[in-house]
Amino acid sequence: MKRKIVEIDAAKCNGCGLCANACHEGAIAIVDGKAQLVKDDYCDGMGDCLPECPTGAIRIVEREAAAYDEAAVRERKMAKMQEQMKAGGMSLAGRTPPPSGCPGKAMRQFNRATPATGAPQPSAADADAQERVPPSQLAQWPCQIRLVPATAPFFKGAKLLVAADCTAYAYAAFHRDFMRGKVTIVGCPKLDPVDYSEKLTEIIRENDIKSVTIVRMEVPCCGGLELAAKKALQASGKFIPWQVVTISLDGRIIDS
Repeated sequence: MKRKIVEIDAAKCNGCGLCANACHEGAIAIVDGKAQLVKDDYCDGMGDCLPECPTGAIRIVEREAAAYDEAAVRERKMAKMQEQMKAGGMSLAGRTPPPSGCPGKAMRQFNRATPATGAPQPSAADADAQERVPPSQLAQWPCQIRLVPATAPFFKGAKLLVAADCTAYAYAAFHRDFMRGKVTIVGCPKLDPVDYSEKLTEIIRENDIKSVTIVRMEVPCCGGLELAAKKALQASGKFIPWQVVTISLDGRIIDS
């Protein structure tokens, strides 16, 4: 497959090792005094190593490469930890495997229970506080389309909200009116140099998605997000209820 991946210019590399330390996946190693990409499928192409390189020897390119294999990265990190602990006379029994990848990509699911789902009724003071500062309705982490795993458990049976980044800033009641009861994923087709349709197709195809709501801004570039979601719905081969909501620049719903 053709995807974004790290490329290292050996002529510019000074062997400092900062990139290897910055790579959470362990995809880079210092070999014979130079940084090298250990294996294509260990690199997620996110480029955490780039800002650490003092000589500009690293860049992100798009080429044919094996898909990023998170499971293989996890196994490699576990094997390395076992070797280190064995050398120190320690055991990994009962320990939780370390997360692979950037800590910001570690999955979390939040309980946003409401009284309707059986949660206890809030006190008068709590209700007043919630009225003044409404609670977040974000149901999971991560929420960026580029970062969220397509097979994440929170997608099972979910109502999916695909939103342009700016919509939550423009529309004041975004959490209340759009996010409540949904799994939210966000992105910007103008700033992210990727085609969201492939990722969205995988999410819809691999999970029992109940509905899809697309929230975009009125600006033309947001049409890329709407188009990607529509392409994904079509490519998934499923018949799922969907709708598009457009937000004006001054924060009003102008089309739904």
